[in-house]
Amino acid sequence: MPTKRPHSSVAVLSRRAFIQQGTLVLGAAAFGGALRPGLAALPPPALRFGLLTDVHYADLPSSKTRCYRESLEKVRTAVAGFNAAKADFAVELGDLIDAAPTVAGELGHLKTIDAEYAKFSGDRFYVLGNHCVWSLTKQQFMENTGLKQAHYSFDRAGFHFIVLDACYRGDGVAYGAKNFQWTDTDLPAAEQDWLRADLRATTKPVIVFIHQRMDLVDPHAIKSGAAVRKLLEAHGGVLAVFQGHHHRNDLKELNGIHYCTLAALVDGSGADNNAYSMVGVCADGTLTVQGFRKHKAYTWPKAPSAPATQS
Repeated sequence: MPTKRPHSSVAVLSRRAFIQQGTLVLGAAAFGGALRPGLAALPPPALRFGLLTDVHYADLPSSKTRCYRESLEKVRTAVAGFNAAKADFAVELGDLIDAAPTVAGELGHLKTIDAEYAKFSGDRFYVLGNHCVWSLTKQQFMENTGLKQAHYSFDRAGFHFIVLDACYRGDGVAYGAKNFQWTDTDLPAAEQDWLRADLRATTKPVIVFIHQRMDLVDPHAIKSGAAVRKLLEAHGGVLAVFQGHHHRNDLKELNGIHYCTLAALVDGSGADNNAYSMVGVCADGTLTVQGFRKHKAYTWPKAPSAPATQS
């Protein structure tokens, strides 16, 4: 469930948003360039939301690839961009924090980075990642972010959004307090049943958020990926699945659904290595992913005209 703050009504992306070297950057005062061909011709979006993933904030020295402390400033920049574009909501796709020697230390990391995320002026949504619940339990993470449920759904502007929690072992035990290996990840049967019922209950076009991948067979993917994909395909109106965890951009289209994996915010030093996106959803189901810095930009066609009949 979202953490809410007062926010303004739906607004179209400012004309000051420009494409530069394949990514979209916000604010003509700081950046320049031309709109990606075809972007200006799209109809105004019915809603807009911000995406970021794999923040991995920790008060730790940088590793070979991960600049843990720099995530604080990167999130600050991303949130400022979301606010400037008047995004309707924002979604963090998991691994908001990284490890600390103690539970108290991880709670400290969480409070520090969540204070930056909380500067977003609209509703904030969280997806649980494996690093969110390494030393912490799910309950501890949720209590300190205002999250009410680990998997949930919500409606906005005629669209249905689903947040999934794949932080479970293959035997169905929930992650928490160092009881798992990150390669052992799945969506348990009870959550699959919930997803099936949730999809059956809506005729709206659907967008899904999850941390781990469900579009391949790989250590970064959930074990039941094929079964979950069939549930999504049965609805007939799922537009896209947004994923993190793999720390790189990737896009697959499987049976009419776009599976978009987003690069990690934590990787690389300096402002040029930031990574976040603004997604525009048009009334006809056209999606535009406007990638900032390391995130790629995409435009996807409108949704199917109507959901399929489910068995």
